[in-house]
Amino acid sequence: MWEFPERDADDHKAPAASGLAALLVPYGSDGSDGFGRGPDLGEYGADVELSGARATALRKEELGGLPRSQRRLLERQIDKQHIKGMAMRSYLDDRYTREVSTVSITLVRMDRDSVRAAAAGQNTLFDALGDALRAGPRIEGHKDARCYRPPKGTGDDLDTMYCYAPQGDVLVTAAVDGVAPLKAGEAMRLLKDQLDRIAEPGEAV
Repeated sequence: MWEFPERDADDHKAPAASGLAALLVPYGSDGSDGFGRGPDLGEYGADVELSGARATALRKEELGGLPRSQRRLLERQIDKQHIKGMAMRSYLDDRYTREVSTVSITLVRMDRDSVRAAAAGQNTLFDALGDALRAGPRIEGHKDARCYRPPKGTGDDLDTMYCYAPQGDVLVTAAVDGVAPLKAGEAMRLLKDQLDRIAEPGEAV
């Protein structure tokens, strides 16, 4: 099971953020009402911004388990994306004891063509998985956003949902995890607020 951080007063204060991290929904804002600081995202903590070089290196590190030829092909594709930066933040919603959920949001800034190509690639991948996934709820006002969930009736104690959306020069991805069956309503509100914060040019609104 997850180990959640203890909440304190700082969970409801917006962090001093700049750059790409400033586009993430702050803790304690209207959009994240009810969400506090979430679990650590690997070695990076719950709230982190990475340079383009470090973000590129991280994405390549994630390919470590693939065969060498496939890994080198994907590494070249990553290089062509010209990643300019990455920001990640996790949120915890524990207002309802039996419906605890976490949301992790990642923003990756690239050139616009790369953002569109990455989103199209995700569409192709998930469509190809067919019955292995089912379409999740849509995010109001964001027709290019997509969410996917595992099939119903898996019998697992935990449930998940994966969402992504191209927003100008920023690719937004999010993972929602919670006790099955996942109640996604509050998470969808948070994701809508996140996408609303990013205008077409990739600037906060």
